[in-house]
Amino acid sequence: MKPIIDTYKLRKKYGDTIAVDSLNLSIYPGEVFGLLGPNGAGKSTTILMLMGLSEPTFGKAMVCSYDASKQPLEVKKKVGFLPDNVGFYKSRTALENLIFIAQLNGISFDEAKVKGQELLVKVGLGDVINKKVGAFSKGMIQRLGLAEVLIKDPEVIILDEPTTGIDPSGIKDFLNLIVSLSKKEQRTVLFSSHHLHQVQHVCDRVGIFVKGRLLACGDMQTLSKELFNMDAYSVEVEVDCERLSLTAEELKRRLQTEISSISNIQFLDEKNLLIGSGKDIRLELNKALLALGIGVVTLKEKHYGLDEIYQKYFEGGKINDL
Repeated sequence: MKPIIDTYKLRKKYGDTIAVDSLNLSIYPGEVFGLLGPNGAGKSTTILMLMGLSEPTFGKAMVCSYDASKQPLEVKKKVGFLPDNVGFYKSRTALENLIFIAQLNGISFDEAKVKGQELLVKVGLGDVINKKVGAFSKGMIQRLGLAEVLIKDPEVIILDEPTTGIDPSGIKDFLNLIVSLSKKEQRTVLFSSHHLHQVQHVCDRVGIFVKGRLLACGDMQTLSKELFNMDAYSVEVEVDCERLSLTAEELKRRLQTEISSISNIQFLDEKNLLIGSGKDIRLELNKALLALGIGVVTLKEKHYGLDEIYQKYFEGGKINDL
């Protein structure tokens, strides 16, 4: 599948400061891609170059088959952009703002009115269509911003810290709306944020972006295996310490004798083990432990979350070494 966003050694310098360093990134149609990194990591600079709003120092950004530097107007026709702070005319209603924006994009008044009403309902603002924007909350403003993005029917939606200032319940609704747009309408979404749990909630793949560099890219399973040297399956087991008659080394040897597919066994502490295997061994592992007279308190497949993956980079010194 051909990428809908594709960058090649994209680089941006401001004087002696490198904001984005040799970025190679491919995003595919219909996926939600999370650009995750702390403030100042270069995420917004990258977005500006993708939108053709900032000229790269070196490299190329292709968006919807257009060169963002050489064909920025064509890119803007295909891309909808929602920044962290979006501005509207406060003295106008939600619908009036959308109609005005639609007309700027070459849409007729009649079409803009119908489409604007439909979009306001879709983003959860159906009850305030004729309410002046000056009375809107931050969450309502962001929903209106999403309707503005959708009014020109973009192929790609770029969201730069879109949940800033929204209350927790509003964030959940907004994120669910993003997922719905991607899955039901097959729109490509680039979601830039420093909030790990939000990125994990909505994104198919994640790029970890720090000090202008893309350190890692992939889905949660891929990133976990690469960073934690995980096997195809990792099982976390809590055993009953009172019934643990074997030493740690004896237990390792007996389990690996009983189950040949076990590749490694690690004691996380005195009662928790992490067992790696080439296949799902939960059933036979439970039987083997019981046969050895060891009580099993819990047994579950181990999954690493994005917070653990992200923290691992800091603990491992990968970021400080850049």
